[in-house]
Amino acid sequence: MTLPRIFYVVLSVATLVAGAAAYAADAHIYPDPAQAAADVQHALAEAAAGHKRVILDFGGNWCPDCVALDRYFHDPAIEPLLTANYVLVHVNVGRVDCNLDLARRYGVPLDKGVPALAVLDSDGRLLYSQTGGEFEDMRHMPAQAVTDFLTRWKP
Repeated sequence: MTLPRIFYVVLSVATLVAGAAAYAADAHIYPDPAQAAADVQHALAEAAAGHKRVILDFGGNWCPDCVALDRYFHDPAIEPLLTANYVLVHVNVGRVDCNLDLARRYGVPLDKGVPALAVLDSDGRLLYSQTGGEFEDMRHMPAQAVTDFLTRWKP
């Protein structure tokens, strides 16, 4: 590889990293932790009316893997699968010091990392919870991992 080509590759990577860092710094995906319980109840009502399931996404705005998961959720190739089958609730865990009761109720061990997902049916019954930190390294996972997850748990 020639020196100018190496320079352009390094510059491109640096630009991508800087852009991702800026996006994470400005991310406001997770609402005020105090509204989580109400958001879950609203999502359950919406899911019942639309014959959908509920995904609880436990995480925080500070978390780059949570930001990466949200980007995948809104990817044009994935978002239709999400919106057709699920109501998504972002549950803000603060610095893993908020909404711990909700995480426990739905079997999500936050000490394994975030983002962590739980899937509920429209009656609020737990169908699945990530107990092993499956998406905690979302920045380095392919979009297909999200597609596979959504496909597996759709109604």
